Amino acid sequence: MSDHSFATRAIHAGQAPDPLTGAIIPPIYQASTHVQDGIGGFREGYEYNRAGNPTRNSLQTQLAALEGGASALSFASGLAAEDALLRGILKPGDHVLLGNDVYGGTYRLLTKVLAPWGVETTTVELGDADAIRQALRPETKIVWLETPSNPLLKIVDIAATAEIAHAAGAIVVVDNTFASPALQRPLALGADLVVHSTTKYLGGHSDVLGGAVVFADDRFYDQVKFQQFAVGAVSAPMDAWLTTRGIKTLAVRVRQHSENAQAIAEWAAARPEFETVFYPGLASHPGHEIAARQMSGFGGMLSLALAAGPDAARAFAESTELFQLAESLGGVESLIGYPPDMTHASVRGTALAVPENVVRLSVGIEDVTDLIADLEQGLARIIS
Repeated sequence: MSDHSFATRAIHAGQAPDPLTGAIIPPIYQASTHVQDGIGGFREGYEYNRAGNPTRNSLQTQLAALEGGASALSFASGLAAEDALLRGILKPGDHVLLGNDVYGGTYRLLTKVLAPWGVETTTVELGDADAIRQALRPETKIVWLETPSNPLLKIVDIAATAEIAHAAGAIVVVDNTFASPALQRPLALGADLVVHSTTKYLGGHSDVLGGAVVFADDRFYDQVKFQQFAVGAVSAPMDAWLTTRGIKTLAVRVRQHSENAQAIAEWAAARPEFETVFYPGLASHPGHEIAARQMSGFGGMLSLALAAGPDAARAFAESTELFQLAESLGGVESLIGYPPDMTHASVRGTALAVPENVVRLSVGIEDVTDLIADLEQGLARIIS
C-alpha cells in the first residue's frame, strides 16, 4: 500500500473486503471478548477487546499508512493517546520542552497531572532555534510540537527542530491534528512520533471521539502499547469504524477546508475590524515560507484578532449563524470559538494565555460565499 498515493491509501489501507461474504466494507466487530481454542489458543491473536479488536486494528493499519509510520495505536480520545505516550516514555525527573502556543488540554495534562509525578515542563518559542537550544537540558526527553499551533497558527520547522532535539538526545513528538496527514507528514521530516485527536479532521463529521499515536519505528511501541492495555483507554469498535469511515474522504474534505479558509483569510485581511489574521496561507504570516515547504496546503483553521478588543471578540463569537459556537474543530460544518474561555481556559493566567481579542474559526466545507456572508452579518451585528 506504501506505493499508492495518499487518497488511495486513505480508502484502502487496512480495509480488505470481508473474506466470508465479500462485503466491501469490513464488518464492525462489536465484541468484548473472543473464544479461545483451548487455554491460550487465541484466534488471530485476539483475546479481549482491551488488548485488541479487529476493527480497531484495521483503523491502526490505516493510520500508520497515512502518516508513513511503522505502526499506530488508536485511543478513546486525543488526550488518552497523549497520556499513554507520555507515561510510556517518561519517568520521574524527565523534562518536556513544549511550544508556547499549545492546546490547553496538553498543557493541563503535563502541568497538572504529570507534574506531581515528577515530570518537568518548559514552554518556549519553538520558532526560535536558539531558544530551543538554550531550553534543552540533559534530562530533556521530549520536544513536543504543534504545527500549525492551536490557536495562533504558529509554524515550527519540523526538520530543523528534529535535528536540534536529536543532537541533544531528545525525541520529537508532533501533534498533527490541525494539518492532518493530508497536508503534512511529520515522520518524513524527522519526527519520532505523531499524535492526533482523531475527533477532528480524521473523523471529520463531529460524531466520534478518538485519538492516535503513530510511530516512526518500533522503539517506543511496546511501552505505549503496554500503557494502552494496562490502563485501557482504547477506542471502541463503533468509534474505530466511524473514524475509518471519515478517513476515507479526508483528502477531498481537507482540500475544500483549505480552499475555504484561504478565501476567508484573504477576506478578513482586508477588513479593518481585524487587527491580525492568523493563517499560514497568507504571505504576511511569519511562518508562511516554512509552511509552504513542509505542508501541501494550509488547512482549514484560522484565528482572528478583533481590533475593538475582548468585548467585541466575545460578541462576534456569539453573533454568527452558520459558524456555530462550539468546542472542537475539523468537522464538515463551520465552528467558531472564543479560546480564552473555551478551548484554552486552562492556560488563563499563564505565559500561554491566548490574547482576549482572539476568536478561532474551524472553516467547514459549506459554500464559502455563504460563510463570508455569515461573518459579515456577524460583524454588522456587533458594530450596529
